[in-house]
Amino acid sequence: MFSVEARPTMQAMVLSLRGELDFDSTVQLDEAADRLLSEGEGQRMLVIVDCTSLHFCDSSGIGCFVRIYQRLAARSGELRIAAAPAPVTRAFTLTGLDQVIGVYETMQAALASGSGGHGTGSGAGVPSVSSSAEG
Repeated sequence: MFSVEARPTMQAMVLSLRGELDFDSTVQLDEAADRLLSEGEGQRMLVIVDCTSLHFCDSSGIGCFVRIYQRLAARSGELRIAAAPAPVTRAFTLTGLDQVIGVYETMQAALASGSGGHGTGSGAGVPSVSSSAEG
C-alpha cells in the first residue's frame, strides 16, 4: 500500500510518502507532483519529498524523483529528498543523483538548508529520463 500526502510549510511544499514506491505506485506520486506544480504555476517552488515512512523504492521510484526534479528545474524550482531509507540514499549516491538533487538525513535538515542548497549535491546537470520508462 502506498500513499502521498501534500502539505505546505512556511518554506516549502512537502510530499510525504508512505509505503512502497514501485512501478505501480509511481502514478500516485506523479499525479500529486502534477497537482502541486499546477497550483504553483509561475512561482519558484521548493518541494521536499519526506521519505520518513517510505519502506521501499525501486528504480521506477528513482525515475519518478528524476521526473519531478526535471519539471521543477524547468521553472527554476528545487527538489529535496528527506529521511530516505539507506537503500534509496545509496542508489542516489551510486547514480550520482545526490550531486543534483539534495538528499538530507532529516526533514529538519532539508527545511533548514535554505534556498538553493543541494544537500550533498553540487548542482550539476541530471541525465534525462525517457517517458517510455513509465510503461
